[in-house]
Amino acid sequence: MQSAAVGGNPASAAERAFAGLSDEQMRVRPREDLNSLAWLMWHIARAEDIFSNIILSGRDQVVDDGWLPRLKISRRDFGIGMSKPEVAELTAQVDVAALRDYRDAVGRRTQEVIRGFGPADWQGELQAPALEKAASLGCFGPQGELVAKAFTGRPRIGILGGLLVTHAAMHMGEAQTIRTAGGFGSGI
Repeated sequence: MQSAAVGGNPASAAERAFAGLSDEQMRVRPREDLNSLAWLMWHIARAEDIFSNIILSGRDQVVDDGWLPRLKISRRDFGIGMSKPEVAELTAQVDVAALRDYRDAVGRRTQEVIRGFGPADWQGELQAPALEKAASLGCFGPQGELVAKAFTGRPRIGILGGLLVTHAAMHMGEAQTIRTAGGFGSGI
């Protein structure tokens, strides 16, 4: 799910989804009801940053290391329920080179977090205080309280596999559709 720079695999799903494209191509939305590749990369990175750091490991987010000014956006959430105009605005504003760097920084941190986990870290459930903290930081947008309640009690291992892998894989599949619809090839 990571770029070759992070995971070492030049044929990773991330490479096939996002590599070899210009900033302009990353911003294309082939139809108004489709996300851009830039939006998808941002969404995947933000979700991973929030869940890997705040919720699973109790650490600060990577985004808090000065990334918002570099990204040229102010959104702290990961896009739950964004409107079409909000998707268009983020797509137009985000600095794509900085976004690629942010995604890699998040991936490196996630690897660090996972490598540091012991057997007990894979067990148990998501705790309300971590989710409430994420909500208070704006990570879930205007539905923060509702999202925090919805995730409280979910199995930690399900979030590790479901959100950090399956969620990213699903959106990278979406990226393949957008690449093809945009005329940029499949990335394979």
